[in-house]
Amino acid sequence: MNFKKLGIIIQREYLNKVKKKSFLLITFLAPVFFAAIAILPSVIMMGTREEAKKVGVIDRSGIVLQYLEDNDVTHYINLGTEVNVDSLKADLKASGVDVLLSISALDPETRSVKADTYSAKPLGMDTGSMIEGRINDAVEAYRIESYGIENLEEIMEGVKSNVKLRSYTIDESGKENISESGIYMILSMILGMAIYMFIALFSGMVMSSVIEEKSSRVVEVLMSSVKATELMFGKIIGVALVALTQFLLWILLTIMLLGIAMGIMGKDKIMGIFDDDSTTEMVQQMSATGGLNPGDIDLESALAAASDTTAVAAGEPSGMDVVMSTLGNINLGQIVIAFLFFFVFGYLLYASLFAAIGSSVENEGDSTQLQLPVTIPLMIGFFVALYAFKAPGSQLVFWFSMIPFTSPIVMLARIPFGVATWELVLSIVLLVGTFIACAWASAKIYKVGILMFGKKSTFKDLWKWLKQK
Repeated sequence: MNFKKLGIIIQREYLNKVKKKSFLLITFLAPVFFAAIAILPSVIMMGTREEAKKVGVIDRSGIVLQYLEDNDVTHYINLGTEVNVDSLKADLKASGVDVLLSISALDPETRSVKADTYSAKPLGMDTGSMIEGRINDAVEAYRIESYGIENLEEIMEGVKSNVKLRSYTIDESGKENISESGIYMILSMILGMAIYMFIALFSGMVMSSVIEEKSSRVVEVLMSSVKATELMFGKIIGVALVALTQFLLWILLTIMLLGIAMGIMGKDKIMGIFDDDSTTEMVQQMSATGGLNPGDIDLESALAAASDTTAVAAGEPSGMDVVMSTLGNINLGQIVIAFLFFFVFGYLLYASLFAAIGSSVENEGDSTQLQLPVTIPLMIGFFVALYAFKAPGSQLVFWFSMIPFTSPIVMLARIPFGVATWELVLSIVLLVGTFIACAWASAKIYKVGILMFGKKSTFKDLWKWLKQK
């Protein structure tokens, strides 16, 4: 292989890609998207408040009205018990209310009430949940009082428990460190998704570049000056350098945009939301259930807790302390080195396969069938990585972190939970060995397929080209 010619091809491929408008557009828009994802939750929490509503109340039970207290979004108006519900709900504007709340008389058997609301527009989830919660509080208080037991409410409050599990890891020196599994889960999912996205995106870019040059017959001119293998590896390495350039620019621009956003909005507003116990509880819930259920989050309570510095008990670590302590337990150097290794060789493995596919077709529509055996392992690795946090040491996750076609994604998802050095080394050795074998096979297919025109290639054709000497 002529390394001088290879360098020229790499330079040509690199400059050809970075000068494109699409490269510049994605490079500068993606950090805006990443920064928006980081800032958006804070903006949403600060900005999504419902408009104030006047709620007309008809309380025939006699127990609920006293629990309906005015706040920023609701103002309750007692309409009495003698008014006609049907006439009021027929014309709410004339009644001077936005919402009509009708509460039935107490049912002696169930010791409960029925409640209905009527409004021109559907109630927001927060307002509906708040009204429902106040009604339930009133019914519970009535039931407690009906038992006739002195101080029963205080007794029941005293029975309730709110034990919070704190996890610690012990290092070799015996030092204890806070270790929240939910933080590992989030980091695991981010690493898995990132490596999947980069490998799929830039490997596909290699295939598109090969198909573009083949369909335009530019490749015939290039092949008169360089070998097929030099052209293939030049494209692969050139696109890899484009990927690393774009990746570094994304990191720098995202950090810069976040810094600007914090300067404008205030660091305390953005970071304060994570500095409370409710954040830790939310993360624990996500790690236990494998997802986030919006219905289980009380945004109003979370904001109140975030702004109340007395919410954290003396001596108890805050939510941000837990996050920072957990991140401090992670071997950042190992993650960075592993990410680079698995990204580079995972990309090289799939890029060589996609280059071979691109050389055997004349347009991207014909590549769909040939891509399937290559993309399926990549997709499987992605889905295993998404759930690796549930049992990072299980046999299934272990083997998928060893199989070279899935290891770049799954192994990175395992690393935050701690991986033995021999497992990491073995996974990398298998990945490098598989890349060398696939690159050799892809080069043989590429050498024949890049000059084949006028025929739709099949797996049988690829096998025949592979066996040629």
